[in-house]
Amino acid sequence: MIPGRLLLLPSLVAASAVDDVLPRHVLQAARSTRHFLAESAKSARAFLKTIEHPVALPEIDIVEIGHAPDPARIDAWLQPLRDGLDLALVSEAGCPAVADPGATIVARAHELGFVVHPLVGPSSLLLALMGSGLEGQRFRFVGYLPQHASECASAIKALETASRGGETQLFIETPYRNERLFAALLRHCAHETRLSLAVEVTGPGETIATRTISSWRTLDAGRLPALRNRPAVFALLARQGSALRKP
Repeated sequence: MIPGRLLLLPSLVAASAVDDVLPRHVLQAARSTRHFLAESAKSARAFLKTIEHPVALPEIDIVEIGHAPDPARIDAWLQPLRDGLDLALVSEAGCPAVADPGATIVARAHELGFVVHPLVGPSSLLLALMGSGLEGQRFRFVGYLPQHASECASAIKALETASRGGETQLFIETPYRNERLFAALLRHCAHETRLSLAVEVTGPGETIATRTISSWRTLDAGRLPALRNRPAVFALLARQGSALRKP
C-alpha cells in the first residue's frame, strides 16, 4: 500500500471570499481529504463548511491537536498515512506550522518517511512584510511580546536595537490588546523608527500603513487604523546606524 501524504493546508486569514485567497488546486485537495489535524476542531469545521466540503461534517475525521500537541499522541494521529490516506494539517488562520502549532507533527512525519506536501495559501506575516516597504531580505518573526508593561518596554527597545542592523522585526498580539501594544510602541520607540501596521490582511477591511514613529504620533485618532479586535501584524525597522535615544 502506498502511504498517504501529510498535506499542509492553509486556511483563510480574514473573512474573505475563498476563491479570492486559496488556489483551485488547494481547494480541490481540501475537498478530497477526509482526515484533518487542527488546532481547533470548531474552527476546522467552520473552514470546511466555508469551502463547501462535499462530505457531511459528522463524517469527516477531525482531530484537535490544541496549542501544544502532545508528542506521545503524534504517531497515532498519523495513522491515516499508514493506511494510505491523505491527512491534512490545517491552521487556525493562514499557513500551518508557521506561527502556529504543528511543526512537531511535520517533523515526525519526516522521521517516519512520509511525504510532506505544503500547499499554497496566505501567510499574514509574509503579506505584511511584502506590503510594509521595510527590509525584506533580512527579517525575524518574534511572536508575542511580554504582557507586563516594563517587560514589554524592554522587549520593544531590544527589537528596535536589533533592527538597526537592517533586520525587520515582525510580531503579533492578541487582537483585543492591539491598541495597548501600539501605544507602547509609540511611547518607547525613537522618532525615526519606521512602524508598519498590517490589519485584516486579505479581508474586506485590509489596511497596511507604514510611517515613522513621529508621524504616527501626529495623526488624529480618526486617521489611525482600527486595531481593536482585528487581526494585525506589526513590523518595525529602526534607522540603520542611528543612536538610541528617548522619543
